[in-house]
Amino acid sequence: MWKLFWANLKMIFRNHQSLRWALMFPLIFTFIFGFFFGKNTNVGTIAVMNDSNTEIAAGVTKTLEGTNVFKIQKEDNLDTAKDEIKRGKISAVVYIPEGFGDPVPDSPKQIEIIYDPGSNQVSSSISGIINSYLTSVNFQIQNSKPIYGLALEPINDRKLNYFDFVLAGILGLALMNSSVIGIGVGMARYREDKILKRITTTPIKGLWFIIAEILSRLVVNLIQIALILAIGCFFFGAHIYGNIFVVFLVAMVGAVLFQLFGFVVASFSKTTDTAQGMATAITIPMMFLAGVFFPIDALPKWLYYIVQYLPLAPILRIIRGVTLEGLSPFFEPRNAIIILVWLIITLAISSWKFRLTDE
Repeated sequence: MWKLFWANLKMIFRNHQSLRWALMFPLIFTFIFGFFFGKNTNVGTIAVMNDSNTEIAAGVTKTLEGTNVFKIQKEDNLDTAKDEIKRGKISAVVYIPEGFGDPVPDSPKQIEIIYDPGSNQVSSSISGIINSYLTSVNFQIQNSKPIYGLALEPINDRKLNYFDFVLAGILGLALMNSSVIGIGVGMARYREDKILKRITTTPIKGLWFIIAEILSRLVVNLIQIALILAIGCFFFGAHIYGNIFVVFLVAMVGAVLFQLFGFVVASFSKTTDTAQGMATAITIPMMFLAGVFFPIDALPKWLYYIVQYLPLAPILRIIRGVTLEGLSPFFEPRNAIIILVWLIITLAISSWKFRLTDE
């Protein structure tokens, strides 16, 4: 078995094109999301055009800059700023008219927010920040105090952003794609090239062949996990509050599960084209429905009750529980049970259906 393991490992690393794709595909996602969401929580770039010299107007600009929610750029021409919105260079313009904040009756009393309707998140954030500031200014001018207020009490001091959330999703996506497609298409190609049939003439048993194949591909999975986490943490400042070794362990369990899915695909595929189609049919729905890029809680209830049992969903819930909250992998036993059930199902189907012969 160990000789077969080393032989498989050599073949994997000698297939440079396949290896590069297996490693680069998840890293592309990591860099894309890292550049957009890593190390900061900016939701967009806005322009501030301040034509007023009053203290109140200066306070608006200072308040926006102090939130660190937006990337702020200064503008001197309103038409130019509007054109940048149309071209997608900025999301909104905050226009403070001349005389705003002057203590005279006919001075302007409103700040104008010009925004792209496709950037409602940005406009809502700007409105909330400016309204809060202007409300406090109004109370000061009227020498009155608000009766009702708002108290914020964070349950911990952890700093988290969207990239921290999506990094776990990229990890699961990488393991799923490389394992399901790698095993499924690889075994189908072995069958087409009569390699599986030749193995039946050797003393090795089919079970040991499967184990050797899984172990050799786990080496690649281990490299994938290390690269994604290293780039996410050191390049883009991702936060991991749990035990990193537990993250590796859970990820490797997920890799084994998806490799068994690959053997299921190979069991029902006689050609590489069929295997590619079946593998895609499995991975694409899970990529969008199992919580890779957004929480599945946001889905409609009827859909949530279905997708929570997809094999990728509990793996991501466990990884996020460990990385974001420092929890035990068994903080919600149902997740471990779902994974165990899928392991049993895929192992049973693979053992029953997968054969080294062509039949």
